[in-house]
Amino acid sequence: MNPYITLEANEGKHVERSVDGTRYNRYAIKTHFVKEGENLHEIIEKYIVPIYKEGDILSISEKIVALCQRDVIYKKDLKVGFLAKFLSKFVVKNKHCYGLRNVYKMQAVIDIVGPFKVIMAAVVSVLGKIIGKKGVFYEFLGNGVANIDGFGDEGFEYYSDMGTLAPSNPEKACQSIKDTYGINTMIVDANDLGVEILGTNKELSGLTIHLKNIILDNPAGQEKQQTPLILIRPAEEQTRTTA
Repeated sequence: MNPYITLEANEGKHVERSVDGTRYNRYAIKTHFVKEGENLHEIIEKYIVPIYKEGDILSISEKIVALCQRDVIYKKDLKVGFLAKFLSKFVVKNKHCYGLRNVYKMQAVIDIVGPFKVIMAAVVSVLGKIIGKKGVFYEFLGNGVANIDGFGDEGFEYYSDMGTLAPSNPEKACQSIKDTYGINTMIVDANDLGVEILGTNKELSGLTIHLKNIILDNPAGQEKQQTPLILIRPAEEQTRTTA
């Protein structure tokens, strides 16, 4: 094992979690600060391959996959218009981030799906709130707009002038890791408000709810932990391999 890779939880998070009668240890793997255009396989080889045990599952933050795939957009390429400025005023800010209150994120959404669909989503969202249903705006738009991050909303200077989009074909990226290294992999968009699994390798298909429950408490953390990789290991397997 690489002596610089530690198997522990982030501060304030629990290592162990039980799901459907199975106990799992979730290890937050600290990496270097991943930037646009890096090679995802090289990151896996550096931080995961040395510590991998058969039966482990790898959870990867969608943000570093997007960076590696260059699924990014820059402020300089966005022309913020009236609609983005107007709609962003009505977005409720949560304690973790501004979300679409950030006008650059809102403009990116408008550029991706078109202004008409965004206006329709806003109308439907108001109706949803009347009947007590949340998340209607994102559900109506689809196209990964809920996965847009960055634009100075992440606490890192690197993201001040850029945003990351939903990674392209996350299933393909997961399958490539599985085929190359034999590691079952999922790509997730997770925060302390919720978890979305964007893709898995085909061997994990049908296990989405189970996998989501394993990381439902967001073991990667919400602040500047810099732990975009979570190594999930059945606790029983951990006992056998270290005995």
